[in-house]
Amino acid sequence: MINASELPKIEELRRILARAGRTVFLGGAGTSTESGIPDFRSSDGVFAAIRDYGFPPETLLSRSFFLKHTETFFEYYRKFLLYPNALPNDCHRALAKMEREGALSAVITQNIDGLHQKAGSRTVLELHGSVNSNRCMNCGRSFTMQDVMDKTGAPTCGCGGIIKPDVVLYEEPLNEKLLRVAVSQMDKADTLIIGGTSLAVYPAAGLVDYFHGRNLIVINLGKTSRNGSATLNISAPIGEVMRKVILDHPLAKEA
Repeated sequence: MINASELPKIEELRRILARAGRTVFLGGAGTSTESGIPDFRSSDGVFAAIRDYGFPPETLLSRSFFLKHTETFFEYYRKFLLYPNALPNDCHRALAKMEREGALSAVITQNIDGLHQKAGSRTVLELHGSVNSNRCMNCGRSFTMQDVMDKTGAPTCGCGGIIKPDVVLYEEPLNEKLLRVAVSQMDKADTLIIGGTSLAVYPAAGLVDYFHGRNLIVINLGKTSRNGSATLNISAPIGEVMRKVILDHPLAKEA
């Protein structure tokens, strides 16, 4: 529910987007919570559930743990990171609509759920990879998320190799080519919307340093490191905000 005190900011956001020339969206786990996918760091989030496994999240979701304790990794992975029935929410749909209408240049996401694409967005930079892409570590054959879900224990390819999700684990670098594209999008934008992220994860959070435009909008329920420098701060569920700004009213672009 959007607090009444935030409503004037909704109108201001609509005015900013109507005047914007090139807008980019940078999002995180909060973008998908309204689709029923938990975030990572809240009291009932993904990381909290790791306590039952006796490992800190940075360990269980690391490459070395994946290689040494593959079956335990996949037990957790299937239970807490795969949501095959999740559907796009109003935030995803609004961003896809903005792109179709030429009002959004790119979505840069830390999420791995693929909901932006499911909503219809095309220019999506998945910094941390996707659960929808999986490859055999031996022969390179591709597998779907359903393939991984249908198997038990450590999923294997017909060649005998382990199937690894194309998600970035701790101890693994982000894709350099993808990072360069993200930096370029940031550098060219005059308007940046940061939504559903605490900006606590690097190097993704560091991308904001490459934004030199005039409008920095933060839409997040909690504080971020960029609230102080933002043009506009909105403390409300991002799906509700984007519905009011984009889905409920046509965005009339100003010349």
